Amino acid sequence: MSSPSKRREMDVMKLMMSDYTVETINDGLNEFNVEFHGPKESLYEGGVWKIRVELPDAYPYKSPSIGFLNKIYHPNIDELSGSVCLDVINESWSPMFDLLNVFEVVLPQLLLYPNPSHPFNGDAGALLMKDRKQYDQKVKEYCERYAKKETVTNSTAEVESSDEDISDEESGSIDDDIAGHADP
Repeated sequence: MSSPSKRREMDVMKLMMSDYTVETINDGLNEFNVEFHGPKESLYEGGVWKIRVELPDAYPYKSPSIGFLNKIYHPNIDELSGSVCLDVINESWSPMFDLLNVFEVVLPQLLLYPNPSHPFNGDAGALLMKDRKQYDQKVKEYCERYAKKETVTNSTAEVESSDEDISDEESGSIDDDIAGHADP
């Protein structure tokens, strides 16, 4: 019989043995960052993001928290926190899914097929519905500015210090400006 800790270990190891770069945080398997490349033949192709993954104690029975550490322009991803608003991760999670599925199927599908009807980033959702060409241009600008391989390898703080002029959103508290805090 497999325990949640064995399953966690197996899923993280499977991800590490795949083509993904995985950096553990605090030498454990509960928190780690994964280097994620935008899907081919999409607006995000060529982009590289660092994704923060936090596994709850009850994983795989409870879904992981997923968040983009560097900025991405997408209706279903919060621009400031990087949190992903995704039904399969947040509400329809099943122990049948594993971490490799998240990175090979779920996230690519999210980027390929945004849902502007239920946005986490209202500006991106509205722009996608109103002016697809302008939306596409803004996605490409964000990829160019925030999702280059060298950007991912530099510290996130350096990336965030130069982001004021591309974002239209008003800034709230200083905590709101720090990307990468995945929702619990």
